[in-house]
Amino acid sequence: MFLEMQSGGLDHMGLTPLQYARQTDTPAFRRRFRKYRYPAFAYTYLGYNLRRPMFQDKRVRQALSYAIDKQEIIDGVLLGLGQVASGPYKPGSWASSSKVPRYRYDPERARALLAEAGWQDSDGDGVLDREGKPLTFTIVTNQGNDQRVKAGEIIQRRLSEVGVKVKLRVVEWAAFLKEFINPGNFDATILGWSGGIDPDVYNVWHSSKTGPGELNFIAFHNAEVDQLLEAGRRTFDLKKRKGAYDRFQQILAEEQPYTFLYVPDSLPVVAARFRGIQPAPAGIMYNFNQWYVPKQEQKYLR
Repeated sequence: MFLEMQSGGLDHMGLTPLQYARQTDTPAFRRRFRKYRYPAFAYTYLGYNLRRPMFQDKRVRQALSYAIDKQEIIDGVLLGLGQVASGPYKPGSWASSSKVPRYRYDPERARALLAEAGWQDSDGDGVLDREGKPLTFTIVTNQGNDQRVKAGEIIQRRLSEVGVKVKLRVVEWAAFLKEFINPGNFDATILGWSGGIDPDVYNVWHSSKTGPGELNFIAFHNAEVDQLLEAGRRTFDLKKRKGAYDRFQQILAEEQPYTFLYVPDSLPVVAARFRGIQPAPAGIMYNFNQWYVPKQEQKYLR
């Protein structure tokens, strides 16, 4: 797509961090295209299959979150073009809570929580164990997304430093869904969600959505979260919705069913001949129907 755009065959696409930072900063490119950058309505996460016994103690999930250096992933994988995620909502949006606890990189805190949960290196092999079973699991992610694979490699290394042995498995997308995600046949997964402006995430987090092929595939169940999500989608009162979603985020922060990793920057590029683009917190596509090309610069005839 990038080569096609450079040759003039495309007018609009999303850039990768590498393309944005290192492959488009030339006078020729700036003459022909306009680049934009803003936080995406999306996030990438490490999700834990809560059906697995090792993940049923929230202290283990909290420890894993403390053991991961999220800023390292942003700097190394996104080239700094993103920000740390602390929940399911875009930072700065009305539904996002600034009072949610952050899991900053703290390997000592991670080790302490794992010890509280009964995980010790009893045989001196560098891997924590409990009742004769090592703390080891496999992270599965999809082929074709280098950012997730690289993030997985960084996570693998950081978790090994606190005594957790992680394997990384990369699977073709169709097989990934059919054999792993939809049937719940995985330990943990690196994936991402894209959302809209409205904060209703009922389909991802409600306990009624844990069946095969549904979106709560990590099997998160919490009665209070169910009530909050139901309340949030049944009222137009913004204050009531804000209260429900703030409490929802506090519960997620405590339970850590996901380690929320990062919110990537959206990096669209548009041919310079297009006019009417007005960047806003919603991005650039909200007024797409008002974009136009001056007649003398038009390429395509009706």
